[in-house]
Amino acid sequence: MLLEDRVVVITGAGGGMGRGIARAIADEGARVVATDLDQTAAASVASETGEDAAFLALTLDVTDAASVESAIARTVETWGRIDGWVNGAGAIRMDAALDVAPDEWDLQFEVNVKGLFLCSQLAARRMIAQGEGGAIVNIASNAGKVGYPRMVAYNASKAAVISITRSLSAEWAEHGINVNAICPGGVDTPMLRSCAEWLTGRAGGDPVERVQEMAPDQLGRHIQPHEVGRLVAFLLSDRAQLIRGQSISADGGDTPY
Repeated sequence: MLLEDRVVVITGAGGGMGRGIARAIADEGARVVATDLDQTAAASVASETGEDAAFLALTLDVTDAASVESAIARTVETWGRIDGWVNGAGAIRMDAALDVAPDEWDLQFEVNVKGLFLCSQLAARRMIAQGEGGAIVNIASNAGKVGYPRMVAYNASKAAVISITRSLSAEWAEHGINVNAICPGGVDTPMLRSCAEWLTGRAGGDPVERVQEMAPDQLGRHIQPHEVGRLVAFLLSDRAQLIRGQSISADGGDTPY
């Protein structure tokens, strides 16, 4: 098992991607700390990890330092340490670039960029205090590389995550902390379905058919969240030591780099 007995915290674990990540890292033997703004959603992730998995559910608001510090303290109180951190919490508000409201822009940067950095910073401080290094995996998006229409704020926020990943990897390597990002696309999640509903609600068409069109062409189907989770698990493990500061496309071949 790649992550046997390692303690891994996941933010946004109550969402579709987060559940898949929880399942994958539990399969690799990790002790899963599922955090979410919605306590009920976080607790329900236990059903994804199997009866024998070591599991802890916590409420966490990634934009609130006190909330993040509380989750870290509860994790350390329970299992004594933090070995891995997955920044999975995210927000998206679709709109044409001419119509994006300032509060929509601010929300996406508050969660996707500021919240991700805050969690990384506080998690890294804990890892450094432990003196044994660790790993951080950021969930970016292929949107940060492609720049999809009607998603300018989301695109920009995920591009920022890619840049942050490079910076943190360079700074924290001396502490034994490996930082990477994953750029998924075409993943079968409620977020993908909500995007399809937004598009068809304005341009017409069937949202179910629109979702099907959003599957990666080369793969011929949607990516499942636990498949992304397997890549997360690998990047959290010692086997990924040569992969540092990278933002890896996990979109079935849709993005060329």
